Amino acid sequence: MAGSTEMTINLVVLGRTQTGKSAAGNSLLGSDDFESRLSPSSVTTCCSLGRSCHISGITRRDGCELALRVRVLDTPGFPHSSLSKERVREAVRSALAQHFREEGLHLALLVLRADLPLCPDENEHTVQFIQELLGPTWKDFTAVLLTHADKAKEAGFSEEVYLHSVSSTLLSLLSSVQHKYVFLDNQKSIIKEERAIVLRKLLNFIRQNKYQVLLFKHNEE
Repeated sequence: MAGSTEMTINLVVLGRTQTGKSAAGNSLLGSDDFESRLSPSSVTTCCSLGRSCHISGITRRDGCELALRVRVLDTPGFPHSSLSKERVREAVRSALAQHFREEGLHLALLVLRADLPLCPDENEHTVQFIQELLGPTWKDFTAVLLTHADKAKEAGFSEEVYLHSVSSTLLSLLSSVQHKYVFLDNQKSIIKEERAIVLRKLLNFIRQNKYQVLLFKHNEE
């Protein structure tokens, strides 16, 4: 909590190259803080922290409206077209310690494309990467963010039908994180109402975890 009438939530977006991490971060912030474009190579090469303006109409406490501020840490993808896994891991670990050492991390968003299947090998490497970053309680602090949901809708998949059609690998992953998932369109910008819905879902995940945070130290082993 940043004050009696204000709440700050700290998020990090993690995932493979070209899953839409930076675009998702921009949607959550309501800005264009992070470079996001179609490219045959990885666009994001370093970690960057974005901060939203105060957002009203999202959450309340004791009957009073709170002004919400969102902080999002954008990260390079893994695997990366020009950086080794070790360099990406150390860069993300250092940025987590730098930006969230005092206030802590509320939620890590594992970004996956809703229009692409999740294969077992990819999932294994992704989960291992997140475990190395967040530690043994990673499941309590991780939610899945399914981007390109608009493409799934265009193909005739509602959220319910989609979840009945996905691979057992994705279903197992969703189960492991207590079914914390959110769908997000990958349009240039989402409308204010859609953004509010996504933020309320993320706040509910944080509330279910009793507003606990992950703390990070420099040179953490």
